[in-house]
Amino acid sequence: MAHQRFRQTIDSEEELREIVGFPSKLVKNKVISHLDSHCKEFIAKSPFLLISTADEEGFCDVSPRGDKPGFVYILDDKHLIIPERPGNRRIDSMRNILSNARIGLIFIIPGMEETLRVNGKATLVKDEDLLDKMKVNERQPLLAIGVEVEECFIHCAKAFKRSGLWDADSWPEKETLPSAAKILSAHSKIPNEDVADLLEESYTKRLY
Repeated sequence: MAHQRFRQTIDSEEELREIVGFPSKLVKNKVISHLDSHCKEFIAKSPFLLISTADEEGFCDVSPRGDKPGFVYILDDKHLIIPERPGNRRIDSMRNILSNARIGLIFIIPGMEETLRVNGKATLVKDEDLLDKMKVNERQPLLAIGVEVEECFIHCAKAFKRSGLWDADSWPEKETLPSAAKILSAHSKIPNEDVADLLEESYTKRLY
């Protein structure tokens, strides 16, 4: 049952199609089931991606990953590996993968408005030989997320164009931005100064 705050909802794909319509031939035909040379080049130049997972009950999570371009290791046309660098130890994505292997990825290249979407099945990898290939500063990731590619396609630039994400003139002044330390302090009930110190220590000493 729809939440009472939403009085008019859509309950079928037929009703949805009446409003949205159908994809063009280009859109229907753009999906491939492997990483071709174009996809590999895109991934090699991407320093940032978003990982979407869900647990066995369908509770969803989206988590960012970022590093130098090329940090995602491509094994072959059907498999890639994402290193797990030090984080907050919540392991949301990895816990989800243990109960539900389905995964969605969006790769982003700074300044480029189109993105690359990859969908498939994930597994947690602890193969020392593979992890060794993803060392940074002589530090090997503790583990990695391996992905078997099932779908791969370019996503259009409309969201980036509408948002003006890469247009520096549209960015808010830094002093007007929300404070992560203040938000964390309010949510965790830990003094703001302590949170700010913890963040600084994490960002300067525990990236790898």
